[in-house]
Amino acid sequence: MGFCSRRYLFLSVCLLQMLSVVERQIFDFLGFLWVPILVNFFEIVFIILGFFGAYQYRPKYIISYILWHLFWLGWNIFIICLYLDVANLDHKTNKVLKLDPKSESWWSNQGPGCKRVLNDSDTAASEDCYVNYVHVEIFQAGLQCVTALIGIVIGICLSRIFLEEDDTFDFIGGFDPQSVW
Repeated sequence: MGFCSRRYLFLSVCLLQMLSVVERQIFDFLGFLWVPILVNFFEIVFIILGFFGAYQYRPKYIISYILWHLFWLGWNIFIICLYLDVANLDHKTNKVLKLDPKSESWWSNQGPGCKRVLNDSDTAASEDCYVNYVHVEIFQAGLQCVTALIGIVIGICLSRIFLEEDDTFDFIGGFDPQSVW
């Protein structure tokens, strides 16, 4: 019974991750943040891989999911540090997330309650936002960190169970592992 509940819990975490990453992908597309779009795409691929690994009892798929999510965890910690301006990182001047200098987070101008005000230099600035866009980006990255940690822990338990219960059969040699047929 514990085996099935871990499996279903892992599948549920994968679905929750998929929903949150697709939401993040949409807003990164709207802000033209191309590096996060690429990383989010790989995250979606590895979530699908982990989902099918749990669904089809494939421990190698789950292990690849776990390894990717270690990188994903590091990426989201970097995003949090970037938006908090930790260790000389500055999200306003740092071009790590964008290929076009004009691109920025969608939440910076179109967030909840933001009013666009034109400055003298014809650049739009947002004012009176209910929530600062930095907090939204940090929340999204934090949510990804939490779901990645949960997925890694459950994935390790699940892949260990799958590897212990592996009862592969050698069709060519039968039950004898020393036969050379």
